[in-house]
Amino acid sequence: MAVIEVAGLRKEYRQGRRPPVVALDGLDLSVPAGGVHGFLGPNGSGKTTTIRCLLGLARPTAGTCRVLGADPSRDYARVQGRVGSMIETHALFPGFTGRRNPLLLAEMAGLTGAAVEAALDRVDLAARADDLLATYSLGMRQRLGLAAALMKGPELLILDEPANGLDPAGIRDIRNLLRRLGAEGRTVFVSSHLLAEVQQMCDHVAVLRRGRCVAAGPVDDVLASVGSSGVVVRVDDIAAGLAALAAAGLPAGSDGQLIHVDVPARDSPAVAEALARQGVWPRELRPGGRSLEEAFMALTGEATPP
Repeated sequence: MAVIEVAGLRKEYRQGRRPPVVALDGLDLSVPAGGVHGFLGPNGSGKTTTIRCLLGLARPTAGTCRVLGADPSRDYARVQGRVGSMIETHALFPGFTGRRNPLLLAEMAGLTGAAVEAALDRVDLAARADDLLATYSLGMRQRLGLAAALMKGPELLILDEPANGLDPAGIRDIRNLLRRLGAEGRTVFVSSHLLAEVQQMCDHVAVLRRGRCVAAGPVDDVLASVGSSGVVVRVDDIAAGLAALAAAGLPAGSDGQLIHVDVPARDSPAVAEALARQGVWPRELRPGGRSLEEAFMALTGEATPP
């Protein structure tokens, strides 16, 4: 079942007598339920405009989009209690504390204080909840925005750059949190410029270029579409490694230094198990071929996003 369905979505921004700016140009997108879904594209490719259409904040010029079965531009109120979001800047008050800000939002949404406390704890802000927002770093404000999105216990999370401003430890914490949410059965739809993080965090990705989707699907499939596939293994005894993989029915070859196994990267555990079964212990085991960053550049014809 798809929780997000977009078909032929077009969005134009009028600018007086000048020709309109086309932000989305016939976008098609389908996001299945559950897991973490990355939404990628160069600046100006239409990511934020798409998110605004999904949240009912912008009305499409043409085409359709549905979120949890509802048309956001006409019937978003029917599903807003099931959707949490964080987009661009947050409507937070610097003169209030980290606890008071989400409490105000909770009161408007009919939520309890317990929901606020649980959300603050989940993003590791409970210890700073009584400090003024004005004292928060940008990364802490990002986490507070994420806490506000989590208060409803949403089925679907739509996040625009949730790791913006975070240090490496904070980025890791957000990555682990989003993976846990996806593993719980929630659907996390996340726009990000951090391609290495997306590759580690996401189950599926969609790549935009000039308002259209140029690739979508499981991360391994998108990588394979631009020539990336396989698993690379380094072992002390290459002959024994090749024999172990052959015994398990896994096609493999060697360049004299590394073993290249012709299976999708998601089958890496099967490769490790086949080697271990024969007493061959890998010193290195990683996906082969291109990284998501290289795939992004190949698909969009653009430089890596900043």
